Amino acid sequence: MRSISVPLRLAVFLSLLGILFGFGLGGLMGGMEDAFKAHLKARADSAPESVYNGNQEQKDKVLAKSWNYVQRAHLHGGAIGTAALASILALAALGRKGLLANLSGLAFGIGSLAYPIFWLLAANLAPRLGSTSAAKKALEWIAVPGAGLTLAGLLGTLLVLFLSLFPRTSASDDSARP
Repeated sequence: MRSISVPLRLAVFLSLLGILFGFGLGGLMGGMEDAFKAHLKARADSAPESVYNGNQEQKDKVLAKSWNYVQRAHLHGGAIGTAALASILALAALGRKGLLANLSGLAFGIGSLAYPIFWLLAANLAPRLGSTSAAKKALEWIAVPGAGLTLAGLLGTLLVLFLSLFPRTSASDDSARP
């Protein structure tokens, strides 16, 4: 790993944390589903009366969607973390240590952790607010950069790969002449 730049090593670490987050959350969901759902219900029950106005159907709808958000957090953690890790290792295998490679790896690594955390926080906040939309809006400061960094990391990795496939040749390079 010594030939891999420090930023890419950090990116590998972050992507592995993203995978651990997703897999760990999946394990907790499988082993403690009832406790998770009880926690979400307690959050909804502790909301001010004005949030649900006694509308049990609305509360049940928010709770069901909140559980769906916990599942999204689990799936996004494992999937984005794995995609980030593969991309970062591809950058390392190319031997590219330039700014674009380092920034792309870091962006993907950070995004692989931030975006699934957003979904888990939204799941936890929604029952208290009485709305999954309100929870997503309140936490968009995590979601937008997390998703943006993930996309930027992927696009940067693709650009680095493209540039390595088609390296520039200088005008003085005799091998470039017919």
